[in-house]
Amino acid sequence: MRLHRNLVFAVIDGLNDIFNKGAYADKVVQKLLKRDKRWGSRDRSFVAETVYDIVRWKRLYAEIAEVKEPFSRENLWRIFAVWATLRGITLPDWKQIAPTPTRRIKGRFDELSKIRKFRESIPDWIDELGEKELGSIWDKEIHALNQQAPVILRANSIKTTKDKLRSILEDEHIDTEFINGYASALQLTERANVFSTEAFKNGLFEVQDASSQLVADFLDVKSGQRVIDTCAGAGGKTLHLAALMQNKGQIIAMDIYENKLKELKRRARRAGAHNIEPRVIESTKNIKKLHGKADRVLIDAPCSGLGVLSRNPDAKWKLQPEFLDQIKQTQLQILESYSKMVKSGGKLVYATCSILPSENQDQVKAFLASETGKNFIFNKDKKILCSTSGFDGFYMALLEKK
Repeated sequence: MRLHRNLVFAVIDGLNDIFNKGAYADKVVQKLLKRDKRWGSRDRSFVAETVYDIVRWKRLYAEIAEVKEPFSRENLWRIFAVWATLRGITLPDWKQIAPTPTRRIKGRFDELSKIRKFRESIPDWIDELGEKELGSIWDKEIHALNQQAPVILRANSIKTTKDKLRSILEDEHIDTEFINGYASALQLTERANVFSTEAFKNGLFEVQDASSQLVADFLDVKSGQRVIDTCAGAGGKTLHLAALMQNKGQIIAMDIYENKLKELKRRARRAGAHNIEPRVIESTKNIKKLHGKADRVLIDAPCSGLGVLSRNPDAKWKLQPEFLDQIKQTQLQILESYSKMVKSGGKLVYATCSILPSENQDQVKAFLASETGKNFIFNKDKKILCSTSGFDGFYMALLEKK
């Protein structure tokens, strides 16, 4: 593989933004991909995948390169040289790349690979937390979360079927396969830019991880019901609920961020979902008005996001222990407040994209023991680990109001 100077410079600039300026990897990559109109799809995928790869293995590569944060540009070039050497890429004779001790890099890699926090490239505190909460499963789980996430589509049943979508995409030279046990999911056999397809522009599918696709199903919605999605965000699960309800009934999509709901409106138009009403949560009044009014309530709660590290590798460097403590309090407050919107005999799903029992089962137990929670009975829950499913780590619990 021959390295091209302009592509490698783009990677170094991107890493500088992510590591030194605190920018989010996905936003940086999006910006980088627009940098040069002459780049072909192979050039763009080199830039995107190299940036994500180095972000994912930052701790291991920095340790091998013997550099510490904040990284100078020279440090970033050293980290890049480690990445290239471990991939068997011959380094060009550029002034930015100092003579690289290839054998020493490989030796250090073998040595550090014996220690999990280096081998899996994670902060000490996350490694300790994972072991404390998951025990012997942690080893396999963090290894699985370090693999590149597959691209999964959800066929939009308002407009098409999974089989039809598969053949439409085939005509656009995109190959997919069915996934056993997932009603609407198609997995790409090879990574491709699905957003430029006619099928996407016509609203025939959304990109949504397979585990995430189980949440709307879990809520057991029926056509004609009133459903409230309380932390709707940009609406991946909201759109799935609309499809499951065959566009009948009402979905109130709530969030504290207005810009996310604007994005949801745009996506709903494309998907042909007409039964969604976005509402910004400006104060507790917005919630109180809906007390006892919903057949179904979905709480897709804010969380550590440790179940989705394979698609957000920079999250492990941005996450802090204090945030985790705060978010657990927020989760309980949200459960306490939003559960009051469920009517008698109605159902509630509490879901997170975390693998930690302290954000999942423990929160549900604490809620059920509370004054508000005493009005609910536990129906069932589902724990999804990345190491056993191959998809995002998720948790969902179904509660029924007495």
